[in-house]
Amino acid sequence: MTKQPPTRDDALKLLTAYNTNPSLIHHGLAVEAVMRYMARKHDEDEEKWGIIGLIHDLDYEKYPDEHCTKTREILEKQEWPEEYVRAVISHGYGICSDVAPESLLEKTLYAIDELTGFITACALVRPSKSVMDLTPKSVRKKWKQKHFAAGVDRAVIENGAQMLGVDLNDLIADTIMGMREVADKIGLDGSEKTGA
Repeated sequence: MTKQPPTRDDALKLLTAYNTNPSLIHHGLAVEAVMRYMARKHDEDEEKWGIIGLIHDLDYEKYPDEHCTKTREILEKQEWPEEYVRAVISHGYGICSDVAPESLLEKTLYAIDELTGFITACALVRPSKSVMDLTPKSVRKKWKQKHFAAGVDRAVIENGAQMLGVDLNDLIADTIMGMREVADKIGLDGSEKTGA
């Protein structure tokens, strides 16, 4: 009997079993939302794309020095399909993994992972503290400020856009649109403004 692919519920339970930091959980939810948005845009399997996005940083809180390696171990032990495991591992290409993104799903995850973090940082410095009024133009302004969100590797995002054959502005616009769909779940809908 073939094992059923993992469900979103499986992924969320696993993510929260290994991660308690709200920022990391919010990041997983943001990446999931963008992956779902992109899957719909390309007429791909939204459920699969979303689950892979949600689980991509599974090992990051507990095993930061073994990022991607531990995820492979955990997912294989849980008998996740190799296609899912490979996709998750490929997002760390050139940083903590030698698995190069090949499919549209893998290239998309690689391109938007760091970008969701950058967009979160851009939203949080706005008066609204929201992605709902964030524009690609204001993200590009911050992009040029090397001291802003210095931990975000802009070269990875640029490389990802190149892999996908898309303009960086379009990738930013799509990522913002995807994140807007879960803005209330990731604290970027403006309701957590200071003093609100």
